[in-house]
Amino acid sequence: MKIRMLLVALLGLAFSSAALAKEKAPYVGTWKLNLAKSKYDPGPMPKSATDVNTEVNGAMTSVQEWVDADGKASHVEWTAKFDGKDYPVKGGVAGTTISLTRPDPRDSRTVDWVWKVPGMPDVSGRTVYGKDGKSRTIKDKSTDAAGKPTARTRVYERQ
Repeated sequence: MKIRMLLVALLGLAFSSAALAKEKAPYVGTWKLNLAKSKYDPGPMPKSATDVNTEVNGAMTSVQEWVDADGKASHVEWTAKFDGKDYPVKGGVAGTTISLTRPDPRDSRTVDWVWKVPGMPDVSGRTVYGKDGKSRTIKDKSTDAAGKPTARTRVYERQ
């Protein structure tokens, strides 16, 4: 009887471990900017933004498509680990490198990041993925080319 109970417990542990291992990172998916819930100070807001995020060997890969307020499209790609190191950004209008960290290593839903641009102030922010897996909120601050502070709150919804 004890052996049977031990086997049942071990099987349960094996199945729950496998389920946890297959759980995808909260950032994985296609995310569309909700303009009505977002705020840019100062504006203008973009016309649209969509990010497709995947996980590759513990790193986040992001492919972003933007259409700015003037209708100009841009395409940005990067892959970065959550180790605070700088990783290159391809096509980045906002930066040439990005670094990612998790303020609490046990919390995979919160990511701090910094875009770096040579000769310009950095843009830093925090992304928080909703517990329901359906939304994410990005808050960032910077200084524009004229030295004035900027602040954005961008709300994205999983597609």
